[in-house]
This record gives sequence, structure tokens and C-alpha cells, in this order.
Amino acid sequence: MNNRFLNQKTPNEIAKNLADKIKEHRKKLKISQETLAQKSGVSLGSIKRFETKYEISLQSFIKIAIVLGLDSDFENLFTQKIYASIDEVING
Repeated sequence: MNNRFLNQKTPNEIAKNLADKIKEHRKKLKISQETLAQKSGVSLGSIKRFETKYEISLQSFIKIAIVLGLDSDFENLFTQKIYASIDEVING
């Protein structure tokens, strides 16, 4: 049985997780939604919708990440190596 499939999150769960992390980071930096909107060029309505309904365009998401200093995190996306066998892991 494919455990990865059974443990796979839904797109909404992933979006919620991202929104929660962004919101938490924004609050740690003591940046209001209004200030984030001004600095990022993303409308206040879009920021509120992202933090409550987890909906945002990719461009707006990136603008927010840049303002919060999280843009370098994008460099590590999709870099996890996939191994076809245990031999590949061992022989690396």
C-alpha cells in the first residue's frame, strides 16, 4: 500500500499551512496587514483573504515573502532528491 498517498495533504491543507506560517512570521516581525500591503504592493483585501481563506496569486505570495525576508526559502523548493532504491541511497 502506498503510504505517501494515504498521508498526502489536500491543496487546501497545504495552502492553510503556508498562510499560517506567513501570518505567524508577519506577527513576529510586528508588521500589520496594512503595513504589509503598503510595502508589498499587494492589496489589503488580498492579504486578508490569504490569511483567512488561503487564496492568493503566486505573484502576490512572492511579493509578501520578499517583504517578510522569506524569498530565499524559495530556492530550496523542489530540491529533495528522489531515490528509486535503497542502493541509490547507500551509494549516493
